Amino acid sequence: MSEGQKKPKYSATRRLLLKSKLLKKAASLLVAESEEKKHEKERVVNESFPPLKLSGLSVQELQELCKDLHRKIDVVDEARYDMEVKVARNEKEIQSLNQKIVELKGVKRPSLKRVKKTADDMLGAYSDTSKLMKADFKANLKTVKKEDEKREEVTDWRKNVEAMSGMEGRKKLFDAGQ
Repeated sequence: MSEGQKKPKYSATRRLLLKSKLLKKAASLLVAESEEKKHEKERVVNESFPPLKLSGLSVQELQELCKDLHRKIDVVDEARYDMEVKVARNEKEIQSLNQKIVELKGVKRPSLKRVKKTADDMLGAYSDTSKLMKADFKANLKTVKKEDEKREEVTDWRKNVEAMSGMEGRKKLFDAGQ
């Protein structure tokens, strides 16, 4: 037998059995890890925020408790805001670095497809006949005659105004209308 065709060390059924056992073990580890994270989260919340004991407190003590809770809320909000600013700054930095990477790589040029040409096409591309055909392109176009537009004779408007001024001009307009 050649090296490429060695017998597998395990049979197909044995490999399938091992694979299924590994998947079961991984699933159980994932469940245990999620439970551990849940318990850790509960522990941190209980440490940070102990349960409130409101029974038996006077009005002044309740007000002090509210003020204390408001101070804690302010501290947490400041920390949250600082984290959001850091995250936004890091995201912008990551984006700019990614853009620099793209610029350094350069634009990928697509691979060109090979076009098959016959010998006649190759010879036609290099011969002078193609240049002649390009020169003949204008000769094959139809010629179009341009008609001269009829232009009205432009008269001096001042003469026209003087002729139409006064009652005589209005009489001329009236006579022309009839």
